[in-house]
Amino acid sequence: MQGKLNVQTENIFPVIKKFLYSDHEIFLRELISNAVDATQKLKTLSTRGDFKGELGDLTIDVKIDSKKKTLTVSDRGIGMTADEVEKYINQIAFSGVTDFMEKYKDSHEPLIGHFGLGFYSAFMVSDKVEIFTKSWKEEPAQHWSCEGNPEFSMEEIVGAYSSVRPESDRGTDIVLHIADDCKEFLEEGTILQLLKKYCRFMPVAIRFGEESVWVDSETDCDKDGKPKRVEKKQPRIINDPEPAWKKSPSSLTDEDYKKFYHELFPMNFEEPLFQIHLNVDYPFNLTGILYFPKVRKTIDPNRNKIQLYCNQVFVTDQVEGVVPDYLMLLHGVLDSPDIPLNVSRSYLQSDGNVKKISQHISKKVADKLEEMAKNSDECGVRSDESKDASANSSPITHHSSLEEKWDDIKIFVQYGMLTDEKFCERAMKFYLLKGVDGSYYTLDSYREKIKALQTDKDKTVCYLYANNAEEEHAYIEKAKAKGYDVLLMDSPLESHFINLLEQKIEKSRFVRVDSDTVEKLIPHDDSIPEKLSKEEKEKLQPIIEGEIDKQKFTVLLESLEESDAPMQVTQSEFMRRYREMAQTSGGGMGFYGDLPESYNLVVNINHPLIGRVLNETDAEKQKDLVHQLTDLALLANGLLKGEALSKFLKRSVEMI
Repeated sequence: MQGKLNVQTENIFPVIKKFLYSDHEIFLRELISNAVDATQKLKTLSTRGDFKGELGDLTIDVKIDSKKKTLTVSDRGIGMTADEVEKYINQIAFSGVTDFMEKYKDSHEPLIGHFGLGFYSAFMVSDKVEIFTKSWKEEPAQHWSCEGNPEFSMEEIVGAYSSVRPESDRGTDIVLHIADDCKEFLEEGTILQLLKKYCRFMPVAIRFGEESVWVDSETDCDKDGKPKRVEKKQPRIINDPEPAWKKSPSSLTDEDYKKFYHELFPMNFEEPLFQIHLNVDYPFNLTGILYFPKVRKTIDPNRNKIQLYCNQVFVTDQVEGVVPDYLMLLHGVLDSPDIPLNVSRSYLQSDGNVKKISQHISKKVADKLEEMAKNSDECGVRSDESKDASANSSPITHHSSLEEKWDDIKIFVQYGMLTDEKFCERAMKFYLLKGVDGSYYTLDSYREKIKALQTDKDKTVCYLYANNAEEEHAYIEKAKAKGYDVLLMDSPLESHFINLLEQKIEKSRFVRVDSDTVEKLIPHDDSIPEKLSKEEKEKLQPIIEGEIDKQKFTVLLESLEESDAPMQVTQSEFMRRYREMAQTSGGGMGFYGDLPESYNLVVNINHPLIGRVLNETDAEKQKDLVHQLTDLALLANGLLKGEALSKFLKRSVEMI
């Protein structure tokens, strides 16, 4: 039989070659997916009793013949009759090609799957494609052949119908005669790589080449009588037809989940913290396992770590649109038949099912974290029965599931709360604040703990925090000496997150411990009497300003406790916070990010040494004393470096 493919234009093969070429490796996925479908259909027929023969070995074979320049995909599925070849191969579901080419000539999006071109993707890499097929029904085998143009031939075969499959057996062989410009697809390494990328979890075993394994010898033993280890060749099965996400969660242990994690990410040697096993069949189908990795100190999402499958066929690891942005920090696998094999970003952003899947995943993550929080009596939402501050102020003293992992996932939760309003609402119930002493509190319990002592004159509760407990140690100790509690807030997102909390928590204000003197961190109505007169302060101001960098420091004369340091360096909470936010987000906050760093030099006018500066008549001694006090303040804040530090050390020795 000779014939023409039923298409509305003769330009289909140039379209296939040109517009699909950027993704030409996908041809192998398409052909093996067809082989899997044919095999699964045969299993279904057998289960229903329609097929009464022996299923036998259903393994799909992929073979290379470098001499003949062929690549063959063979299955023992249902095969095709002559009528089925005519229906599924000769009639291509493709129309309006010329208009389509003109409209999308500059597009880089893959087209396979949108127009029934799965099988025809073989022509992206082939000069000629042959099909040898025999149906499970009692009908003759068929040989179909096409050389990359609308002309094809098809003939009935009697007896052994394929050089690849000598015996007359049901199933299909697709033989690709690889084009000269695609010779890489005749290399074992290339095909093995593609099979592992696209097919390693397909539901039917796939065999390709051989691999070496070490086994106990059946004949040779060592001097101790133990069998020697010998190298043996065996057929290579490249896929796991029963991956963990297809199994029931109740049948899997933590070790099973960890083993699968390392199967997915063999180069990641850290253990995941925990995982969520997804299994939804309504209103959409979704299975998968999402792992929480250790995120630590990074806000750069480690993308391309969630693999998307469609019925165990790899689709992409570019899952923007399938999962919310903050969940891109997770690792794992998602499988949904409701997402077609060929997804483009624009498709993902507009598809209704994809949006539902995205919302469901976000909900399941929040459910998991809330469940972990409730594992601790102290780590859930505080009940209304516990209004007493002493009852509510206790930290989480025993290790809850969430507390143990909090430091590793905190930045992930912050990222989610900043970018997803619904997740934020849920997370406000289980988010943990960490004290500098290592204790953990829910937002509600911490407010109960501090509100009595850390409410300012405007009835606003002040949350004191440090970004670095070691560098800000002196300021932390001063705050603790006043009876205040200090949080450790040390992620790169803290500036943005603090702004969020101030919006979400009524009458609240977050203040870093080094942003002001301890007396002014939480303003009260009481004040400390001043020991200097107005005239003395006016005389002191230029003495101090004359010895500092006025571009960088602003001198503030304040009435503090006599026991406080003579000089302290502080930094405005507002300016520092917005500078940090600008540095991590850019956008419309560039103004703040471009501002130079500025500090306040707070002079304690009640300290005896400040009185000594004011009364010193020797100009050089006065200058040295101001330098010494200023440098001590800078040193306490980690700002004295280089030449200035050397001069300070030399001056200190001379003054002693």
